[in-house]
Amino acid sequence: MPDIQTLEKTTTQVRRDILRMVHKVNSGHPGGSLGCAEFFVALYFELMDFSLPFTMDGKNEDVFFLSNGHISPVFYSVLSRRGFFPIEELNTFRLIDSRLQGHPTTHEGLPGVRVASGSLGQGLSVALGAALTKKLNHDPKTVFVLMGDGELQEGQNWEALMFAAAKKVDNLIATVDLNGKQIDGSTDEVLPMGSVKAKLEAFGWEVLVLKEGNSISHIIDTLHLAKSKLGQGKPIAILMETEMGNGVDFMMHTHAWHGKAPNDEQLANALAQNEATLGDY
Repeated sequence: MPDIQTLEKTTTQVRRDILRMVHKVNSGHPGGSLGCAEFFVALYFELMDFSLPFTMDGKNEDVFFLSNGHISPVFYSVLSRRGFFPIEELNTFRLIDSRLQGHPTTHEGLPGVRVASGSLGQGLSVALGAALTKKLNHDPKTVFVLMGDGELQEGQNWEALMFAAAKKVDNLIATVDLNGKQIDGSTDEVLPMGSVKAKLEAFGWEVLVLKEGNSISHIIDTLHLAKSKLGQGKPIAILMETEMGNGVDFMMHTHAWHGKAPNDEQLANALAQNEATLGDY
């Protein structure tokens, strides 16, 4: 497995990918993508057990579902750099007829994408279906899903949360990107949710709080802890506190970069803060 320094270098390159992809087409969602870069690198380069080439059924391997599909830039970057498809294909992000649309789709058969996402609030339900399938097939591997905190304002999530606990879906790890921001402002301004931890625990989930959600070592430790708690009758949730726009100083501490592309000058500034480590595409 890669050491922490190597994983951090990969994360820096992923940030460059995100910034360049969104800038090229003047469209996309850099804020949440940057905030989750460490999580995706930790998950795909350290935690998940899977085989390549990619197969849609995911039998006898860990599988991942992205619910907040608008952060596709980070998903695509990590998939490509992990070997799912050529890195050069990142050049086609959001172009007509590209497999790398603004929100992940399945009709073009992009390796690594098992479900179309972007209609918020649905990813946990899909992940539950996959987790139950693994149980029925006596498949011992784990299902991972990432959700945004803003999408927890969608009602379908809470039906899924109730179902998961009631049916003891204990081969599932659901991570919430708890950055406190969404497209129109802070989550507290749009629709306060109170204590997410208390709510999930009241719904019967085992909840872990990850305060350092932009630290690869802390992410890895927390994911390993979550995996150690599987198979005990409860689904596992990780509340991962991240900073939207992490790694680019002018994108941090604001919701403004949720869905806005940097201009030429801003891109140069952002890239200067993240020097190339693995080579740009």
